[in-house]
Amino acid sequence: MNKEKLWTKNFIALTGANGFLFTGFHCLLPTLPVYAASLGATGSQIGIVTGIFGFAAIFVRLFTDTGVRSLGKKKCLYIGLLLSFIATVSYRLFSSIDILILARIIHGFGFGLSTTFAAAIVSDVIPDSRRGEGIGYFGLGSTIAMALAPALGVLLLDNYSSISLFAFSAAATCFAILCTKTSNAKEIIPQLPTKALNNSIKNKLFEHGTGVPAILTILFGVAYGSVNTFIIMMANEAGIADAGLFFILGTVFVFISRPFGGRLFDLKGAFWVVLPGAVCFLLSLFILINSISLQMLLGASVLYGLGGGLLLPALMTWTLNLVRSDRRSAASATFYNMLDIGTSAGIILLGSVAGSIGYISMYNYVIYTMIAFIVFFLLQHFFNPRSKSFAADKNES
Repeated sequence: MNKEKLWTKNFIALTGANGFLFTGFHCLLPTLPVYAASLGATGSQIGIVTGIFGFAAIFVRLFTDTGVRSLGKKKCLYIGLLLSFIATVSYRLFSSIDILILARIIHGFGFGLSTTFAAAIVSDVIPDSRRGEGIGYFGLGSTIAMALAPALGVLLLDNYSSISLFAFSAAATCFAILCTKTSNAKEIIPQLPTKALNNSIKNKLFEHGTGVPAILTILFGVAYGSVNTFIIMMANEAGIADAGLFFILGTVFVFISRPFGGRLFDLKGAFWVVLPGAVCFLLSLFILINSISLQMLLGASVLYGLGGGLLLPALMTWTLNLVRSDRRSAASATFYNMLDIGTSAGIILLGSVAGSIGYISMYNYVIYTMIAFIVFFLLQHFFNPRSKSFAADKNES
Protein backbone atom coordinates (compact mmCIF):
# COMPACT_ATOMS: atom_id res chain seq x y z
CA MET A 1 0.00 0.00 0.00
CA ASN A 2 1.44 3.37 -1.06
CA LYS A 3 1.77 6.07 1.56
CA GLU A 4 0.14 9.42 0.94
CA LYS A 5 2.74 12.06 0.08
CA LEU A 6 3.96 14.10 3.07
CA TRP A 7 6.84 16.22 1.73
CA THR A 8 4.82 18.49 -0.52
CA LYS A 9 5.78 22.06 -1.46
CA ASN A 10 3.24 23.42 1.03
CA PHE A 11 4.48 21.22 3.88
CA ILE A 12 8.14 22.13 3.27
CA ALA A 13 7.32 25.86 3.03
CA LEU A 14 5.28 25.90 6.24
CA THR A 15 7.87 23.82 8.11
CA GLY A 16 10.56 26.28 7.04
CA ALA A 17 8.40 29.24 8.08
CA ASN A 18 7.91 27.70 11.52
CA GLY A 19 11.65 27.15 11.93
CA PHE A 20 12.51 30.74 10.99
CA LEU A 21 9.76 32.09 13.26
CA PHE A 22 11.18 30.22 16.27
CA THR A 23 14.73 31.27 15.34
CA GLY A 24 13.74 34.93 15.53
CA PHE A 25 12.08 34.27 18.87
CA HIS A 26 14.68 32.08 20.59
CA CYS A 27 17.68 34.28 19.80
CA LEU A 28 16.01 36.97 21.94
CA LEU A 29 15.15 34.76 24.93
CA PRO A 30 18.50 35.02 26.78
CA THR A 31 19.48 38.40 25.32
CA LEU A 32 16.46 40.68 25.71
CA PRO A 33 16.76 40.78 29.54
CA VAL A 34 20.44 41.77 29.14
CA TYR A 35 19.49 44.46 26.63
CA ALA A 36 16.75 45.75 28.96
CA ALA A 37 19.25 45.94 31.81
CA SER A 38 21.61 47.95 29.59
CA LEU A 39 18.78 50.48 29.15
CA GLY A 40 18.52 50.85 32.92
CA ALA A 41 15.60 48.51 33.58
CA THR A 42 15.05 47.45 37.19
CA GLY A 43 14.73 43.81 38.20
CA SER A 44 10.94 44.04 38.30
CA GLN A 45 10.86 45.70 34.88
CA ILE A 46 13.05 42.94 33.44
CA GLY A 47 10.61 40.42 34.93
CA ILE A 48 7.72 42.19 33.19
CA VAL A 49 9.60 42.27 29.88
CA THR A 50 10.24 38.54 30.19
CA GLY A 51 6.85 37.42 31.48
CA ILE A 52 4.38 39.66 29.63
CA PHE A 53 5.15 37.91 26.33
CA GLY A 54 3.48 34.63 27.27
CA PHE A 55 0.37 36.26 28.65
CA ALA A 56 0.01 38.39 25.49
CA ALA A 57 0.24 35.22 23.36
CA ILE A 58 -2.43 33.50 25.46
CA PHE A 59 -4.70 36.56 25.29
CA VAL A 60 -4.61 36.90 21.51
CA ARG A 61 -5.43 33.22 21.04
CA LEU A 62 -8.80 33.89 22.65
CA PHE A 63 -9.79 35.49 19.36
CA THR A 64 -8.65 32.80 16.94
CA ASP A 65 -12.21 31.76 16.06
CA THR A 66 -13.13 35.33 15.18
CA GLY A 67 -9.97 35.69 13.09
CA VAL A 68 -10.57 32.48 11.15
CA ARG A 69 -14.18 33.31 10.34
CA SER A 70 -13.36 36.88 9.33
CA LEU A 71 -10.03 36.55 7.54
CA GLY A 72 -9.04 32.90 7.19
CA LYS A 73 -6.04 31.09 8.62
CA LYS A 74 -3.38 32.31 6.20
CA LYS A 75 -4.19 36.00 6.59
CA CYS A 76 -4.12 35.58 10.36
CA LEU A 77 -0.71 33.93 10.02
CA TYR A 78 0.55 36.87 7.96
CA ILE A 79 -0.75 39.33 10.57
CA GLY A 80 1.07 37.41 13.29
CA LEU A 81 4.34 37.37 11.36
CA LEU A 82 4.04 41.07 10.55
CA LEU A 83 3.42 41.96 14.21
CA SER A 84 6.46 39.87 15.18
CA PHE A 85 8.60 41.75 12.66
CA ILE A 86 7.37 45.17 13.81
CA ALA A 87 8.04 44.30 17.45
CA THR A 88 11.56 43.03 16.71
CA VAL A 89 12.47 46.25 14.89
CA SER A 90 10.91 48.34 17.66
CA TYR A 91 13.16 46.79 20.31
CA ARG A 92 16.15 48.64 18.84
CA LEU A 93 14.45 51.80 17.59
CA PHE A 94 13.22 52.92 21.01
CA SER A 95 15.26 53.15 24.23
CA SER A 96 12.30 53.61 26.61
CA ILE A 97 11.55 50.69 28.93
CA ASP A 98 7.82 51.38 28.61
CA ILE A 99 8.07 51.14 24.82
CA LEU A 100 10.12 47.96 25.19
CA ILE A 101 7.33 46.43 27.28
CA LEU A 102 4.75 47.55 24.70
CA ALA A 103 6.84 46.01 21.91
CA ARG A 104 7.04 42.80 23.92
CA ILE A 105 3.25 42.69 24.17
CA ILE A 106 2.96 43.22 20.40
CA HIS A 107 5.52 40.46 19.87
CA GLY A 108 3.47 38.17 22.11
CA PHE A 109 0.38 38.90 20.01
CA GLY A 110 2.32 38.16 16.83
CA PHE A 111 3.90 34.99 18.14
CA GLY A 112 0.59 33.74 19.53
CA LEU A 113 -1.11 34.18 16.16
CA SER A 114 1.82 32.83 14.14
CA THR A 115 2.34 29.62 16.10
CA THR A 116 -1.38 28.87 16.26
CA PHE A 117 -2.15 29.34 12.58
CA ALA A 118 1.07 27.82 11.25
CA ALA A 119 0.21 24.60 13.10
CA ALA A 120 -3.44 24.77 12.02
CA ILE A 121 -2.57 25.26 8.35
CA VAL A 122 0.10 22.57 8.28
CA SER A 123 -2.33 20.10 9.86
CA ASP A 124 -4.62 20.73 6.87
CA VAL A 125 -1.90 19.84 4.34
CA ILE A 126 -0.61 16.75 6.15
CA PRO A 127 -2.40 13.53 5.07
CA ASP A 128 -4.64 12.23 7.86
CA SER A 129 -2.87 8.88 7.90
CA ARG A 130 0.53 10.55 8.52
CA ARG A 131 -0.44 13.40 10.87
CA GLY A 132 1.67 12.19 13.80
CA GLU A 133 4.73 11.81 11.59
CA GLY A 134 4.09 15.14 9.87
CA ILE A 135 3.66 17.12 13.09
CA GLY A 136 6.89 15.56 14.36
CA TYR A 137 8.84 16.80 11.34
CA PHE A 138 7.05 20.17 11.45
CA GLY A 139 8.35 20.73 14.97
CA LEU A 140 11.98 20.03 14.08
CA GLY A 141 12.49 23.63 12.91
CA SER A 142 11.54 24.96 16.33
CA THR A 143 13.73 22.31 17.95
CA ILE A 144 16.79 23.41 15.96
CA ALA A 145 16.01 27.03 16.82
CA MET A 146 15.71 26.17 20.52
CA ALA A 147 19.14 24.57 20.49
CA LEU A 148 21.13 27.00 18.33
CA ALA A 149 19.41 30.40 18.28
CA PRO A 150 19.96 31.33 21.96
CA ALA A 151 23.72 30.73 21.64
CA LEU A 152 23.81 32.71 18.40
CA GLY A 153 21.88 35.56 20.02
CA VAL A 154 24.35 35.75 22.90
CA LEU A 155 27.25 35.67 20.41
CA LEU A 156 25.81 38.58 18.40
CA LEU A 157 25.07 40.71 21.47
CA ASP A 158 28.41 40.04 23.19
CA ASN A 159 30.71 40.29 20.20
CA TYR A 160 28.92 42.69 17.90
CA SER A 161 25.99 44.85 18.99
CA SER A 162 22.30 44.93 19.78
CA ILE A 163 21.75 46.20 16.23
CA SER A 164 23.13 42.97 14.77
CA LEU A 165 21.05 40.91 17.23
CA PHE A 166 17.74 42.54 16.32
CA ALA A 167 18.63 42.65 12.62
CA PHE A 168 19.19 38.88 12.70
CA SER A 169 15.89 38.31 14.52
CA ALA A 170 14.03 40.55 12.05
CA ALA A 171 15.68 38.80 9.08
CA ALA A 172 14.61 35.39 10.42
CA THR A 173 11.03 36.65 10.68
CA CYS A 174 11.22 37.98 7.11
CA PHE A 175 12.32 34.54 5.91
CA ALA A 176 9.31 33.08 7.73
CA ILE A 177 7.07 35.46 5.78
CA LEU A 178 8.74 34.51 2.49
CA CYS A 179 8.37 30.80 3.19
CA THR A 180 4.68 31.29 3.99
CA LYS A 181 4.28 33.24 0.75
CA THR A 182 5.53 30.28 -1.29
CA SER A 183 2.81 27.99 0.05
CA ASN A 184 -0.64 27.88 -1.51
CA ALA A 185 -2.38 25.59 0.94
CA LYS A 186 -6.13 25.39 0.73
CA GLU A 187 -7.88 26.06 3.99
CA ILE A 188 -11.23 25.22 5.51
CA ILE A 189 -13.00 28.24 7.01
CA PRO A 190 -15.77 27.23 9.40
CA GLN A 191 -19.19 28.65 8.61
CA LEU A 192 -20.85 28.17 11.96
CA PRO A 193 -23.75 30.40 12.99
CA THR A 194 -22.93 32.77 15.83
CA LYS A 195 -25.48 31.15 18.12
CA ALA A 196 -23.66 27.82 17.76
CA LEU A 197 -20.50 29.23 19.30
CA ASN A 198 -19.88 29.24 23.04
CA ASN A 199 -17.98 32.47 23.66
CA SER A 200 -17.08 31.90 27.30
CA ILE A 201 -13.46 32.43 28.34
CA LYS A 202 -13.23 28.71 29.16
CA ASN A 203 -14.21 27.70 25.63
CA LYS A 204 -11.92 30.26 24.04
CA LEU A 205 -8.95 28.96 26.04
CA PHE A 206 -9.93 25.34 25.85
CA GLU A 207 -11.49 23.65 22.81
CA HIS A 208 -14.31 21.28 23.75
CA GLY A 209 -13.30 17.63 23.74
CA THR A 210 -9.54 18.20 24.19
CA GLY A 211 -9.51 18.08 27.99
CA VAL A 212 -7.18 15.14 28.60
CA PRO A 213 -4.28 16.21 26.33
CA ALA A 214 -4.80 19.84 27.43
CA ILE A 215 -4.28 19.00 31.11
CA LEU A 216 -1.29 16.82 30.24
CA THR A 217 0.18 19.67 28.17
CA ILE A 218 -0.04 22.03 31.17
CA LEU A 219 1.76 19.51 33.40
CA PHE A 220 4.42 18.86 30.79
CA GLY A 221 4.83 22.61 30.22
CA VAL A 222 5.71 23.04 33.89
CA ALA A 223 8.43 20.38 33.67
CA TYR A 224 9.73 21.28 30.21
CA GLY A 225 9.88 25.00 30.92
CA SER A 226 11.73 24.50 34.19
CA VAL A 227 14.45 22.42 32.53
CA ASN A 228 14.92 24.90 29.69
CA THR A 229 15.01 27.90 32.04
CA PHE A 230 16.92 26.71 35.10
CA ILE A 231 19.32 24.01 33.88
CA ILE A 232 22.30 26.39 33.68
CA MET A 233 21.67 27.69 37.22
CA MET A 234 21.29 24.12 38.50
CA ALA A 235 24.55 23.11 36.83
CA ASN A 236 26.34 26.11 38.34
CA GLU A 237 25.02 25.12 41.76
CA ALA A 238 26.34 21.59 41.23
CA GLY A 239 29.71 22.90 40.00
CA ILE A 240 29.31 21.47 36.49
CA ALA A 241 30.91 23.45 33.66
CA ASP A 242 29.91 23.53 29.96
CA ALA A 243 26.26 22.86 30.78
CA GLY A 244 25.22 24.39 27.46
CA LEU A 245 26.14 21.04 25.87
CA PHE A 246 23.00 19.67 27.56
CA PHE A 247 20.80 21.36 24.96
CA ILE A 248 22.98 20.47 21.97
CA LEU A 249 23.08 16.75 22.78
CA GLY A 250 19.42 16.80 23.77
CA THR A 251 18.52 18.26 20.39
CA VAL A 252 20.31 15.41 18.62
CA PHE A 253 18.06 12.91 20.39
CA VAL A 254 14.97 15.00 19.68
CA PHE A 255 15.87 14.55 16.00
CA ILE A 256 16.22 10.81 16.53
CA SER A 257 12.89 10.49 18.32
CA ARG A 258 10.67 12.58 16.03
CA PRO A 259 10.41 10.32 12.93
CA PHE A 260 9.78 7.01 14.71
CA GLY A 261 7.61 8.67 17.37
CA GLY A 262 5.33 10.17 14.76
CA ARG A 263 5.02 6.93 12.82
CA LEU A 264 4.30 5.00 16.02
CA PHE A 265 1.56 7.48 16.92
CA ASP A 266 -0.07 7.04 13.51
CA LEU A 267 0.08 3.24 13.76
CA LYS A 268 -0.67 2.57 17.44
CA GLY A 269 -2.10 5.75 18.99
CA ALA A 270 -1.07 8.18 21.72
CA PHE A 271 -0.61 5.62 24.51
CA TRP A 272 2.43 4.04 22.84
CA VAL A 273 4.17 7.39 22.41
CA VAL A 274 3.10 9.49 25.39
CA LEU A 275 3.85 6.91 28.10
CA PRO A 276 7.41 6.05 26.89
CA GLY A 277 8.08 9.77 26.38
CA ALA A 278 6.93 10.60 29.91
CA VAL A 279 9.00 7.79 31.42
CA CYS A 280 12.11 8.93 29.52
CA PHE A 281 11.59 12.51 30.69
CA LEU A 282 11.04 11.41 34.29
CA LEU A 283 14.22 9.31 34.25
CA SER A 284 16.13 12.29 32.87
CA LEU A 285 15.00 14.33 35.88
CA PHE A 286 16.19 11.63 38.32
CA ILE A 287 19.63 11.63 36.67
CA LEU A 288 19.64 15.44 36.51
CA ILE A 289 18.99 15.91 40.20
CA ASN A 290 21.83 13.52 41.08
CA SER A 291 24.35 14.83 38.53
CA ILE A 292 27.82 15.52 39.88
CA SER A 293 29.65 15.58 36.55
CA LEU A 294 29.20 16.72 32.97
CA GLN A 295 28.93 13.09 31.88
CA MET A 296 25.91 12.51 34.12
CA LEU A 297 24.35 15.77 32.93
CA LEU A 298 24.77 14.68 29.31
CA GLY A 299 23.27 11.29 30.15
CA ALA A 300 20.22 13.16 31.42
CA SER A 301 20.14 15.21 28.21
CA VAL A 302 19.83 12.03 26.12
CA LEU A 303 16.64 11.00 27.94
CA TYR A 304 15.45 14.63 28.02
CA GLY A 305 15.76 14.80 24.23
CA LEU A 306 14.01 11.47 23.69
CA GLY A 307 11.22 12.31 26.15
CA GLY A 308 10.58 15.84 24.93
CA GLY A 309 10.91 14.78 21.29
CA LEU A 310 8.20 12.16 21.77
CA LEU A 311 5.84 14.14 24.00
CA LEU A 312 5.50 17.56 22.37
CA PRO A 313 4.40 16.45 18.87
CA ALA A 314 2.32 13.60 20.33
CA LEU A 315 0.35 15.95 22.58
CA MET A 316 -0.19 18.37 19.70
CA THR A 317 -1.26 15.64 17.26
CA TRP A 318 -3.57 14.10 19.85
CA THR A 319 -5.21 17.50 20.44
CA LEU A 320 -5.68 18.10 16.71
CA ASN A 321 -7.07 14.59 16.15
CA LEU A 322 -9.84 15.09 18.70
CA VAL A 323 -11.62 17.83 16.72
CA ARG A 324 -13.22 18.27 13.31
CA SER A 325 -11.05 19.72 10.55
CA ASP A 326 -12.82 23.08 10.79
CA ARG A 327 -11.87 23.34 14.50
CA ARG A 328 -8.15 22.75 14.10
CA SER A 329 -7.29 26.44 14.61
CA ALA A 330 -9.08 26.36 17.94
CA ALA A 331 -7.40 23.06 18.87
CA SER A 332 -4.00 24.44 17.91
CA ALA A 333 -4.68 27.51 20.07
CA THR A 334 -5.65 25.21 22.94
CA PHE A 335 -2.37 23.30 22.70
CA TYR A 336 -0.20 26.42 22.69
CA ASN A 337 -2.28 28.10 25.41
CA MET A 338 -1.92 25.11 27.71
CA LEU A 339 1.81 24.86 26.98
CA ASP A 340 2.29 28.59 27.68
CA ILE A 341 0.21 28.44 30.85
CA GLY A 342 2.22 25.50 32.17
CA THR A 343 5.56 26.99 31.16
CA SER A 344 4.86 30.49 32.49
CA ALA A 345 3.30 29.32 35.75
CA GLY A 346 6.05 26.76 36.28
CA ILE A 347 8.84 29.25 35.76
CA ILE A 348 7.29 31.76 38.16
CA LEU A 349 6.41 29.26 40.90
CA LEU A 350 9.49 27.06 40.65
CA GLY A 351 11.76 30.10 40.36
CA SER A 352 10.35 31.33 43.68
CA VAL A 353 10.88 27.90 45.23
CA ALA A 354 14.47 27.80 43.97
CA GLY A 355 15.15 31.13 45.65
CA SER A 356 14.46 29.44 49.00
CA ILE A 357 15.80 25.90 48.62
CA GLY A 358 18.16 26.03 45.64
CA TYR A 359 17.85 24.81 42.07
CA ILE A 360 18.85 21.19 42.69
CA SER A 361 16.22 20.70 45.38
CA MET A 362 13.68 22.57 43.28
CA TYR A 363 13.84 19.80 40.68
CA ASN A 364 12.16 17.46 43.19
CA TYR A 365 8.98 19.42 42.50
CA VAL A 366 9.51 18.95 38.76
CA ILE A 367 9.76 15.19 39.37
CA TYR A 368 6.47 15.29 41.31
CA THR A 369 4.89 17.09 38.35
CA MET A 370 5.94 14.39 35.88
CA ILE A 371 4.75 11.66 38.26
CA ALA A 372 1.37 13.43 38.37
CA PHE A 373 1.46 13.51 34.54
CA ILE A 374 1.98 9.74 34.30
CA VAL A 375 -0.60 8.89 36.98
CA PHE A 376 -3.26 11.10 35.37
CA PHE A 377 -2.49 9.68 31.94
CA LEU A 378 -2.77 6.06 33.11
CA LEU A 379 -5.99 6.74 35.03
CA GLN A 380 -7.55 8.28 31.94
CA HIS A 381 -6.40 5.45 29.72
CA PHE A 382 -7.60 2.59 31.90
CA PHE A 383 -10.67 4.07 33.62
CA ASN A 384 -12.05 6.67 31.21
CA PRO A 385 -13.84 4.82 28.36
CA ARG A 386 -13.61 7.82 26.01
CA SER A 387 -9.85 7.94 26.38
CA LYS A 388 -9.52 4.56 24.64
CA SER A 389 -9.68 6.39 21.30
CA PHE A 390 -6.45 8.29 21.98
CA ALA A 391 -5.67 8.41 18.27
CA ALA A 392 -9.22 8.84 17.05
CA ASP A 393 -9.55 11.32 14.21
CA LYS A 394 -12.85 13.20 14.22
CA ASN A 395 -12.08 15.24 11.15
CA GLU A 396 -14.96 13.73 9.24
CA SER A 397 -17.52 13.97 12.04
